[in-house]
Amino acid sequence: MAFDFKKEYKELYAPKKGPSIVEVPTMRFVAMRGSGDPNDAEGAYQRAISVLYAISYTIKMSKKGSRQIDGYVDFVVPPLEGFWWQDGVEGADYSHKEAFNWISVIRLPDFVSREDFDWAVQEATKKKKVDCSVAEYLTIEEGLCVQCLHIGSYDDEPATVEAMHAYARECGYAIDLTQERRHHEIYLSDARKVAPDKLKTIIRHPIKASEEKK
Repeated sequence: MAFDFKKEYKELYAPKKGPSIVEVPTMRFVAMRGSGDPNDAEGAYQRAISVLYAISYTIKMSKKGSRQIDGYVDFVVPPLEGFWWQDGVEGADYSHKEAFNWISVIRLPDFVSREDFDWAVQEATKKKKVDCSVAEYLTIEEGLCVQCLHIGSYDDEPATVEAMHAYARECGYAIDLTQERRHHEIYLSDARKVAPDKLKTIIRHPIKASEEKK
């Protein structure tokens, strides 16, 4: 049976109802950086997603090719994720999606080395006819966070974020959004196939001990 991150790490990918505090381990990702409205069908975000999946599935299907990756274990490609921010804006201004900056990512299994990644970039570019050369092999140390499952439209996220922040404060933490620690979303639904009011998205924000708790 293929290894499934969502089932093996339920605290990260299947949180219980309501906000919770979680310690996120260091992870490696295939990543693409960009800016602009994610809903633009011809925009950079949609092209970035194509690259992420091309590389991820090249690694998954390497088991059927000539390259045998050391330590390979068959796996379910993890969900798409994204780190988001807008310059000069605290929180998010959903009326100006064209102002979004983003790092779009898919988690890599631990056995994928930098050499394996570089091979997958070249192989995906050749076989998928998609330029994958700008993809990054990115390590992220997210650390302590507050998170919550948001059900509904992305535009309705502020209410969930407000509840998360209130919960974090009640637990003695302060929100720690910085240039290194961003608003994080994990997409459990395919927005192309699921109605907006049914979308499931994990929202995660970094936190730190409040001054009162120290």
